[in-house]
Amino acid sequence: MPEPAPDHPSPHHLDPRLLRAFVTVAEELHFTRAAARLYVAQQALSRDIRRLERELGAELLVRSTRRVALSADGERLLPYARRVLAAHDELLAAFGEARPLLVDLNSPGLVTGRRVLHRARELAPECELMARFESGLAFAAGELLAGRLDASFGRFAGLDPALRARLEQQPVRYEPMAVVLPEGHRLAALAEVPLAALAGEAVYAGAGNPRTPEWTDLARQLFAGRGIDIAPPAPLAVGDEEFQRIMAKLRTPVLAVVDFPAMPGTVLRPLVDPVPLSPVSLVWRKGLVHPGLDALRRAAAGLAREEGWLRKPVDSWFPATDFNIISAHK
Repeated sequence: MPEPAPDHPSPHHLDPRLLRAFVTVAEELHFTRAAARLYVAQQALSRDIRRLERELGAELLVRSTRRVALSADGERLLPYARRVLAAHDELLAAFGEARPLLVDLNSPGLVTGRRVLHRARELAPECELMARFESGLAFAAGELLAGRLDASFGRFAGLDPALRARLEQQPVRYEPMAVVLPEGHRLAALAEVPLAALAGEAVYAGAGNPRTPEWTDLARQLFAGRGIDIAPPAPLAVGDEEFQRIMAKLRTPVLAVVDFPAMPGTVLRPLVDPVPLSPVSLVWRKGLVHPGLDALRRAAAGLAREEGWLRKPVDSWFPATDFNIISAHK
């Protein structure tokens, strides 16, 4: 005679991410604070807790409009969950130390990714985080999926949807944009350049560069209806020295960000009226687990909070295609 089915499901596998979500909520007894600790949206955290409860067949938390408390089953699970996560973290740390985390900063002179990397090294000095420079997220995405890079920075919404589906991202900064002008240009004497003042200009935005189509697309959206043209493709320059030589020869304004490194014979001017923002995300392949990635995510969240990197000025422009895509992948 067959035995009766158990009252509760008997899970054969529990995702450590779900256990970590539970432990964090159990420690905070507050979903908003727990979500902030985990760098996830509160809605996503609630989904994870519900999924864990379904898989265990038990109510773990007692929720009301005013408070969150552990149920009897939640109290019983907590010490087991902590031991599982401690063992999981030890295993990952041991194997994480076996190889460095390869972090693409796009270009040696860009500030945002470099600051995140430096902060992450401070947070996790036991991890080896090694910088790489691949010049654009579109190219780096292929390297991420091939395992030749682990993390990169850039405009996530500018990637092909097939690539986005295999990657994760965390917003880091809405970076104000600028224009690099040759000395002697008619706008070079201005402290700030209104977008309308660029009408009639052809501005270089990486057209023809197969590594940076997401940047050219951002420029196309920004310039639409403003009478600003995208400069035609220039000879593909590899390295800062060659890029500067080509730009000096062409004497073309260059679309950039406010922290773009200085180039000889040019001036950097912020764009205003409105202030255009370039969305920068930390991007990695789905399923990647590495203590160095955790440090990068903590570093990015900390800097964004301290520096106000994810605040939008009142008079600002943000690419219309990006907000929903970024929000959907949080």
